[in-house]
Parts: sequence; C-alpha cells; structure tokens
Amino acid sequence: MIVSMDVIQKNIDLYPALQPYRSGLLDVSDGHRLYWEQSGNPHGAPVIFLHGGPGAGCSVSQRRFFDPVHYRIILFDQRGCGRSVPYACIKSNTTEHLIADIEALRNHLEIDEWLVFGGSWGSTLALTYGIEHPGSCKGFVLRGVFLATAAELNWFIKGTANIFPEAHRDLTEFLPENEQSDLIAAYYGRLNHADPEIHMSAAASWSRFEALCSTLLPSFASEMPQPKRDILPVSSGGGLAISRIETHYFINNMFIEENFILNNLKKLAGLPAIIVQGRYDIICPVINADKLARNWPGGDSAVCLNIIKDAGHLAMEPGIRRALVQATDSLRDRI
Repeated sequence: MIVSMDVIQKNIDLYPALQPYRSGLLDVSDGHRLYWEQSGNPHGAPVIFLHGGPGAGCSVSQRRFFDPVHYRIILFDQRGCGRSVPYACIKSNTTEHLIADIEALRNHLEIDEWLVFGGSWGSTLALTYGIEHPGSCKGFVLRGVFLATAAELNWFIKGTANIFPEAHRDLTEFLPENEQSDLIAAYYGRLNHADPEIHMSAAASWSRFEALCSTLLPSFASEMPQPKRDILPVSSGGGLAISRIETHYFINNMFIEENFILNNLKKLAGLPAIIVQGRYDIICPVINADKLARNWPGGDSAVCLNIIKDAGHLAMEPGIRRALVQATDSLRDRI
C-alpha cells in the first residue's frame, strides 16, 4: 500500500471551465428520469462522476477535475436530485436502484468500462457499484471515504457534537423536545410532511448543520450561514433533495448490509485506487479511508492514500481539489 501522509499539494488547480457537448434525460425505473451530460473529449477515456449526499446533485465545477483533452467526462444527477425528475423523490430510491442506474447509463452511452470517481456518499456508491460490476471499472478515485457502517452513521448524527457542539445543539433544538431523542426519525418525518413550511424549514436546519461541519478553512466557513440565522425561505428549493434523500437513506441504513464494502473488497482485486482524504474531515473521519486503504486488494501498487493536512470534507477546499486533479492526471497516465 502506498500511503502519502499529510500531503502538501503542488500548485495544480482545476482545469478550465467547459461546457457539455451532449446531455439528456435517461428513463429508468418507476418514473425516474436521470439528467446526464458529457464534456471533454468525445473519443477520450470515459470517467463517471458520482456525487455525494445522497441527494446533492452535480455542479458545473465538477467537470474540472479532469483533463478535457484526455477524458470523456460523464456527470449525472442521481434519483430525485439536481436536474433529474421527479425532484426530491424517495420512491424507488435505494442503493440497488442507483447501481442499476449507473449500469443503465453506461449501456446507454455504449461504454465498455470507465474510471469511477466518487466523493463522500459518491465513494460509497463507487465502491458498491464496483463490487457489483467490477468488469465495468478501470479504477477508482475516491474522496472523503464513507463505508456506510452503523458506526459512521452514529458518528454523523451524534459524534459530530464533540467537535461542533453549537451546530449540533441547533440541529437538535430546532425540534420540539418530544422529538429530540431520535433526530433522524424526527427530521425524516418533517422532511416528508406535505406542508411546505414544515419540510422546507426542516431542510434548511439539516442542510445548515451539515454545511457547518463540512469544512476546515475559515475562508469557507465564513461564507456559510450561521446557526439559527438566514434560514432558507420556504419558497426556495435549496436543500430539500439532499436533506430528504439523506434521511431516507440514513433511516434505512443506506440500504447496504453492515460491513458490505470491506467484506467484499476482494472483488476489486487488480483495480487501482487513489484515495484523497482531509485530515480534519469531521463528516467522514480519516479512519475510514485508512481502513479502506489497508484492506484494498492487490498489494502496494494498487492503492494510494493521500491525507491532506489542511482540509476537511469539501471537495473544493484547495488541498483536496488539487489532490483530486493530481489523482485523475496520475490515472490518465496509467490506465
């Protein structure tokens, strides 16, 4: 295992902004239609980007992790989020559905195999997809590793209070006292309430808590709304998909068997992986990336773990994004 601890990144930043050359909506099961797009080189090496959340959706900046001369860059919004429809829908929205969707998109685009890039929940989805379809994968770039275990879910909803007590207190005290004993169940109920004032205010509270816990650098934190201030207006759509879909997955244990990923890593033998992890990632602590790297099959040449000494969870923190670009450049030259 190649382990690069507390990496200081070279001055390599994102590739220039670019526009898709093709996009569309893919009909999948149970009325879901998935937004997808392609940018970069139409004849290049395919790479699929798997966003976080679940429910976060993609953004234009995520195209910029990849050399557009070399890569055929494919982004898509998972069920219920971004430009996919129906919006914020949790019906027929499970990990198995998402894995099937990725394969459906691969077949729709007539791709034999691709590099798989995923961060946070996207890393979970990348790994579970790879375990189910190793023949479709050429390798992995993973960021902010989440292995979908009960301990990680417990850390997110309770353990984060050790680092961000004021943010966690506001998440809790948003609820009436009789709902505070089970935060996931309480938020899940409110986020799926028919009344927009109830579900949108709950979405604002949940999203604000997650944002406040996600970053290390003050320049990022200062731009984020502070607890109990600037609650998203009920009429805005901000945060509803990620909050509703996240709690849907959380209350169902991510629809993944306990320790499924680590117990099935042998299926990824022979596939390379580069893992980029913030040292001070509070959402997905570094221990998970370390476990993944130490259990990756294939010997020392198969995996590289880069721990960024001055970063938290967000992909766009400077050290993280530079390491991700370096990772895709490194695999560009290897696969």
